[in-house]
Amino acid sequence: MLNDSVVRFHQLVIILLMTVILMSCVTINIYFPAAEAEKVAEQIIDDVLDSSDTNTPIINETHTENNQSSLDLKDNPVEKIVLTVLEFIIPSVQAAQANLSINSSKIRSIRSNMEKRQSKLLPYYRSGNIGFTHNGLIASVSSQGLSVKKKSTAKKLIDAENNDRRKLYAEIANANGHPEWKNDIQKTFSKTWIKKISSGWMYQSQSGQWLKK
Repeated sequence: MLNDSVVRFHQLVIILLMTVILMSCVTINIYFPAAEAEKVAEQIIDDVLDSSDTNTPIINETHTENNQSSLDLKDNPVEKIVLTVLEFIIPSVQAAQANLSINSSKIRSIRSNMEKRQSKLLPYYRSGNIGFTHNGLIASVSSQGLSVKKKSTAKKLIDAENNDRRKLYAEIANANGHPEWKNDIQKTFSKTWIKKISSGWMYQSQSGQWLKK
């Protein structure tokens, strides 16, 4: 009997340690869901750039598992308490890993504006006059070959696009109740824009140098 009690005590200690670890995971995941932010960035950027993957939905890879303990925990009240705590924490971990929401009316409006603007920006991307910066925006690379009128048009397009991009990054953070995520979301989009642009378009390295993809 004594040996059984010792074994059961050790098992409870292990369960409690797992509980502490899971609680730590909740804190980490709630801070910034980087993987989910990347999925959101890819979906939006594919839509804006008219990628062939436009209709690819965001997939929730969080799976709910019905884990059962190998221990017989039906009769011990202390063990029941531990299980209750675990049952509370596990859904919290899953919720913290859920997809970022991008379904607000403001986000839809911003995305629509950006998609409509792309046909006007496309010639400037292809000619190398406008490129993608390392901070998720666009900028003038060269005015070579542009008339005075086209220079003015390019500037207006750059200003409008950057205004929408800044609003988009902030609005995704706000829509998910974490305005402090704005900078992290912008960094995620920055990497994804450059990854998604077509060959021959200009982009900016982290040092500020303009390069052709």
